[in-house]
Amino acid sequence: MTGDPEALDVHLTLVERDVAIEGHAVKIHCHCLTVDGNGRVQPHRLAEFMRNAAVDYAIPRSKVADAKARDAKYNSTEATASLVEEAKRSFTDLAKTGEGGEMLLFLLAERFLKLPHILCKMHLKTDTRMHYHGADGVYAGVTENGTLKLYWGESKVYKNAGTAIRDCLASLAPFLLESDHEGAERERDLILLSDNADLSRPELTDALKRYFDRSSVMSTRVQYCGVALVGFDAPFYPEDGVKAVAEEIAEASRQALTEWSGKVGERLAEEKLSGMEIEFLCIPLPSADGFRSAFLKAIGVKEE
Repeated sequence: MTGDPEALDVHLTLVERDVAIEGHAVKIHCHCLTVDGNGRVQPHRLAEFMRNAAVDYAIPRSKVADAKARDAKYNSTEATASLVEEAKRSFTDLAKTGEGGEMLLFLLAERFLKLPHILCKMHLKTDTRMHYHGADGVYAGVTENGTLKLYWGESKVYKNAGTAIRDCLASLAPFLLESDHEGAERERDLILLSDNADLSRPELTDALKRYFDRSSVMSTRVQYCGVALVGFDAPFYPEDGVKAVAEEIAEASRQALTEWSGKVGERLAEEKLSGMEIEFLCIPLPSADGFRSAFLKAIGVKEE
């Protein structure tokens, strides 16, 4: 896993974690934007924080390690600096990009949920203006008895909470529910994983190797799970020029979480996902469009 978990707290405040819904295997976690000492929320600072993690997200760990070793050998920062530019170029400049949500999912999955990112789609794209069609990343864990847990990631950042929840779970469902066969939605990602898995933990490496060895009994010891992120407009952030009060925003988020959780439960039932383990991240925002614009600006691409 990468990065300082405490750095998240500078930009995102945890409101609730591990919220359960009766009859479902989901855990809901809610963060709101942090209020600074001047009574402001800073989506642009959040976007800049995300930009600074672009290499961790978009470049394979093995490639980062090689660059660091080369820089150490030659007492330079040249190789690492080149990866920063490579990472920035890998982001699409489409104004409706969902990559801001995908990167926020990455940061929270790794630093908050402690789930290592083992497959990123960014370096697999052949055209930076095209989206790779697959999950928004794959994350992993290993249980005490050696079962490999693969977490398929999906993120949606929309104006409306209900629409974001609906589309996010609809996108996630095929990866979790389809039986294993060559035409399954997850099959392409599994093939990519077998060749491109970016691992830094020995127990994960061993579990993944056993999973792809179809002659091994352990190849059946895999559990498909989900990690989902939804961002959406929330009415309780103050308008520009009005001082925000952190406790009021947190309390408003906490109260609204009951409604959001209800929508999550309805969609889980609708998509037949009630029995699937899903880590569900809710991020109320001052403006979903504003978040997207801030991210594009921070990453250095122009909106269309």
